[in-house]
Amino acid sequence: MSSTTLQLDIGQHSIAGRKPRNDDSYGIVVPEGHGLEAKGVAIAIADGMSSSEAAKEASECCVRSFLDDYYATHESWTVKRSVATVLKAVNAWLYAQGQRQDFDERGMVSTFSGLVLKSGTAHLFHAGDSRIWRLRGGTLEQLTTDHRLRVGRGLEHLSRAFGINQNLEIDYRQEVIETGDVFVLTTDGIHDTLSPAEIADLIKDDCDKATHAVINAAFEKGSLDNLTCQIIRVKNPGKTDADGHKSASAKLPFPKLLNVGDKLDGFAIIRPIHESNRSQVYLARDSETGDVLAIKTPSPNFEDDADYIEAFAREEWVGRLVSSPNTLKIHEVKGTKRFLYHVIEFFDGKTLQQWMLDNPNPELETVRSIVEQIAMGLRALHRKDVLHLDLKPGNVMINAQGLVKIIDFGSSQAASFADENSKSQNAVPAGTADYAAPEHLLGTPPSNRSDIFSLAAITYEMLTGHLPYGAGITTAASIRKLHYRLATSHRKDIPAWMDAALEDALRVKPTERTEALSAFTTNLRKPNTALIPASNKPLIERNPVLFWRGMSFMLFVLCIVFAFLASR
Repeated sequence: MSSTTLQLDIGQHSIAGRKPRNDDSYGIVVPEGHGLEAKGVAIAIADGMSSSEAAKEASECCVRSFLDDYYATHESWTVKRSVATVLKAVNAWLYAQGQRQDFDERGMVSTFSGLVLKSGTAHLFHAGDSRIWRLRGGTLEQLTTDHRLRVGRGLEHLSRAFGINQNLEIDYRQEVIETGDVFVLTTDGIHDTLSPAEIADLIKDDCDKATHAVINAAFEKGSLDNLTCQIIRVKNPGKTDADGHKSASAKLPFPKLLNVGDKLDGFAIIRPIHESNRSQVYLARDSETGDVLAIKTPSPNFEDDADYIEAFAREEWVGRLVSSPNTLKIHEVKGTKRFLYHVIEFFDGKTLQQWMLDNPNPELETVRSIVEQIAMGLRALHRKDVLHLDLKPGNVMINAQGLVKIIDFGSSQAASFADENSKSQNAVPAGTADYAAPEHLLGTPPSNRSDIFSLAAITYEMLTGHLPYGAGITTAASIRKLHYRLATSHRKDIPAWMDAALEDALRVKPTERTEALSAFTTNLRKPNTALIPASNKPLIERNPVLFWRGMSFMLFVLCIVFAFLASR
């Protein structure tokens, strides 16, 4: 196993105890190879409501469905989306079964606590009074909340569980995993009998033996319920993915505004490079290696803005994930970060926005070179299943040697970062409407063609100094009135076939738009006859029949002329 692979020590055990039957269910799935990286390890525990004859069936349904169906969901889905989809279906089925039978005798109700350990992150899902704990630094902390309702002296009922209500609210929580963490899952027969300190004292190096020790201790102390325990020790948390990175970043404080000579962890500030209302960028030196780098810090204005912090974390994760000469590299910080910031390669250049002001009438070949480099950067993102979604001249830099890099990944969207509850998903970034594809405003899901649209809009502006639709893309209603203005109307030396390539990549409907970056860059270099307007095509392509009729007529006329000359 590589050092970036999740490695665990696992133990689990269950007994009926003093009851005639065991209504608890439990299970763990540890996939191999790609499945471990894509989906992680799933652990589940459930306790069927003992007053129901179908208690065991209910708890088994929860555990079995969770462990089987989670791994059947699409790899591009987040853990949260995958599990929520599965558990919603489980609850609906249990509730429907209970409605068709005598609820007191055959109702199918169960608690459920599920845990997915994936790429440095623990994802917790919970309803009922089974529990998930974490042992860290000698302290056993309960990570779930018991859903119990006190109805009288010494009497409690489940206020939330699978099969009770048609619409079940499932608790969800993320936790960053650390080496040495121990996750413990128990049913109430254990934690209603043993204190957290007693459970923690019984957890030793061997997880399997520890589960038996916990269960035996609860039984000997007089537990009257079923007894189930799972213990998972983290030997290696694995490489952190987007969810883990987002969760860890959200807990870091913002650094103060920095001055020359200040130090941020192991970096000495040399001078400010850029400052806006959203972030600050400083030139800095790594005190350990002496390397000159750039430090990007979040603006204090957004210290309580969860969406902003998510975007800031996303930018760092994407910058570390993607490796290309044409994307700005964000480095992983060695050691522990005490604050929220990025360490970025220092790229001494200007924005493409400034470059266009300095080069109002660039050569066609110069534009092609810049566009091809941007396309290479986008291709590197797309190969990692990441869309940039905020491509504009201000987010592209070029240096004196002509090297081009895409910067600022804060609006990017990756499958592993998608969150259906995020307010920022599919939103048009501020000040980017001129370059954003129309689907942003229509609320439809973006695709690689959305980035192609933005690249084509930048290309059009580099060539002409204008935007292809002016300032027309401002609202969803304005999209219906859009009309492409030929680039040749602004600049006469642009070939008609090149203008056709731009028009094809800038079509309003994504399904009609150029579908690949390679196709767009190729179409800018040589004519694509499929795109050339009919009026500019040769007659043989526009009307082959008319062409050959004309040729036949001309040959006929020539034959008559030659015959006449020969007869003289």
